Amino acid sequence: MQQDPISTADLYDQYGDQLQSISIQFQDFGGRLSFHGPARTIKCHEDNGLVKETLSFPGNGAVLVVDGGGSLRYALMGDMIAANAEANGWAGVLIYGVVRDRTALAELQLGIKALGSNPRKTVKRGHGVVDEVITIGDVQIRPGAMVYADLDGVLVER
Repeated sequence: MQQDPISTADLYDQYGDQLQSISIQFQDFGGRLSFHGPARTIKCHEDNGLVKETLSFPGNGAVLVVDGGGSLRYALMGDMIAANAEANGWAGVLIYGVVRDRTALAELQLGIKALGSNPRKTVKRGHGVVDEVITIGDVQIRPGAMVYADLDGVLVER
C-alpha cells in the first residue's frame, strides 16, 4: 500500500487544536518512516496473540495501535507478523512495547514504531481487548481516529 509522506510538524502547525501529540519517544523500525491511517486498537500485556490475529486480516490502510503497557520484556511483533501486516495492506503499527527481528523489519514497506527491541517472544494466549479506547502516555486513542506518524513523532486526531 503506497502512501504519500506526511509531515507531523506541518500537520500540527495547521491543525494543532484538533490533534494530540504522543510525548512517548518511539523508535522507528519499519522501512516506511512516514505513515498514516485510521486507528485499530489492541490492549494486551506480554501476549501478542491478538496482534497476530488482527494483522492477518486486511488492514485497508489502517494503523494498528497496540497498548502493551510499555513492557520491554517480550516482543509483541516480529518479522513474520509484520510481513503479514504488509501483505494485508496495513499502513503501519505503533507499539507501546517492543518488537524483534529489527533487520527484517527494516526491509518491509510498513511503518513500525515501538519503544525498542527484545529477542524474547511472547506466548499467544489471546488475552486482551480489540477496538476499544486505549491510552498511551496522556493521549486517548479511539478506534477510527486518524493517526499520523513520521520521524518527528505521532499525532492522533481528537
